[in-house]
Amino acid sequence: MSDEAMTDARRLEVEGDAAADFLEELLDIADLDGDIDMDVEGDRAAVSIVGGDLAHLVGLEGEVLEALQELTRLAVLRTTGERSRLMLDVGGHRAQRREQLVKIARDAVAQVQDGAPSVALEPMSPFERKVVHDAVAEHGLRSESDGADTTRHVVVLPAH
Repeated sequence: MSDEAMTDARRLEVEGDAAADFLEELLDIADLDGDIDMDVEGDRAAVSIVGGDLAHLVGLEGEVLEALQELTRLAVLRTTGERSRLMLDVGGHRAQRREQLVKIARDAVAQVQDGAPSVALEPMSPFERKVVHDAVAEHGLRSESDGADTTRHVVVLPAH
């Protein structure tokens, strides 16, 4: 492993440790049960809270999870001095949502392949748009984000 790859791996490990420390403290303060799992997905640290009744940490359509992820990223920034792209999951919510989004993307791809000039999807969070963009690209089509703030969504387009 190159020094640069080792440095990146070590950086992600430090991010994961800082996130886990923050989340464990948060769970203790809130008197919530849950275990912290850490992993690396591509070029980002991935931290999951599993076990216990965690639905209230996800919230309606994942908005509490999004806020918790941002707080966790701020805790990592405070510890490391560097901005983190850490991904947080609670109770498998993001994993389940990822599966749903891949299916939505496949359906949109099929519509475009069947002749639709474009397919605009519902507004999505940045995480959700990234999943859709990646799924569309895997099928050889293009996608763009359109709109602003709460109306930001993905549009699936033909390859060119």
